Amino acid sequence: MTGLPRLSDEALAPVRASLSASAAQQAEVVRMEAREQAHRIDVEAQEQAGRSIAAAVAEGRATARTDADLRSARVRREAQGIVLRQQDALRQMLQRQVRDAAVGLRRDPRYPDMLARLTAECHTLLGPDAIVTEHPEGGVVGESGSRRVDLSLPTLATRTLDSMLREVSELWTR
Repeated sequence: MTGLPRLSDEALAPVRASLSASAAQQAEVVRMEAREQAHRIDVEAQEQAGRSIAAAVAEGRATARTDADLRSARVRREAQGIVLRQQDALRQMLQRQVRDAAVGLRRDPRYPDMLARLTAECHTLLGPDAIVTEHPEGGVVGESGSRRVDLSLPTLATRTLDSMLREVSELWTR
């Protein structure tokens, strides 16, 4: 040591030992407190990580549900559009077939009798002075002044089909 008498080393040895033990004890307390604090920080970090993961999972599920709902709604709309287009195509095809069948009645041997009955109906509706002419696609059209009656085969076919709307719509629901 510096400038102290030799005997002072021996006299100070217990003080040094006490200070060293005290310092070691304080260092151990500081280490224990640091370990406890590190453990608390680690536990808090794990808890926060768990909360963050749970929140992310919940948000992901909510987003997935929203995306699935949107996709499902889009698919339902597309499917409904396909169904409506198919129904419309079938309805148009049915209208063409009914119209073609009605126009085809001109070739039926009973057509002259039908033509006579349609002409009589025009006279009944418009009066005996009505001008009744045969329609190019079959049936007749009558006129009297500003009044007009269309009893052509295509018009009668369309009216008949329209009157059967309920029966026709049942074709789409089966």
